[in-house]
Amino acid sequence: MAKKTIKAQIKLHVPAAQANPAPPVGPALGQHGVNIMQFCKQFNDQTKGRDGLILPVVISVYEDRSFSFIIKSPPSSVLLKRAANLAKASGTAGKEVIGKVTKKQVEEIAKQKAHDLNTSDLSQAVRIIEGTARSMGIIVE
Repeated sequence: MAKKTIKAQIKLHVPAAQANPAPPVGPALGQHGVNIMQFCKQFNDQTKGRDGLILPVVISVYEDRSFSFIIKSPPSSVLLKRAANLAKASGTAGKEVIGKVTKKQVEEIAKQKAHDLNTSDLSQAVRIIEGTARSMGIIVE
């Protein structure tokens, strides 16, 4: 079988199990000739049970209009907001503290994000997540 050449790579943030042909999914895939409903069905099937999370997805579109996609772990900020029970982050981080998370919660988030971070050391991954928390106005106890 001949190797397929990639025509385009599309990066989107889509709510888990809620992909539909409306923007941003429809226009992004439609301009490359991808079957939008087929993507939505496959994405929704693979992300069942992760409701409420926004998942980054990288879609590779090939010359013959077929596609494949990789679902990455949710952004650290989404996981931190969920752990601290917040609707949104602080508008003035560093001056206003809006929530708290425990060290154990930060470690769990770091373990979940480990394969998407640019380090293989857990202690460094924890420091990356702590930095994100600090920039959101969340204190790590």
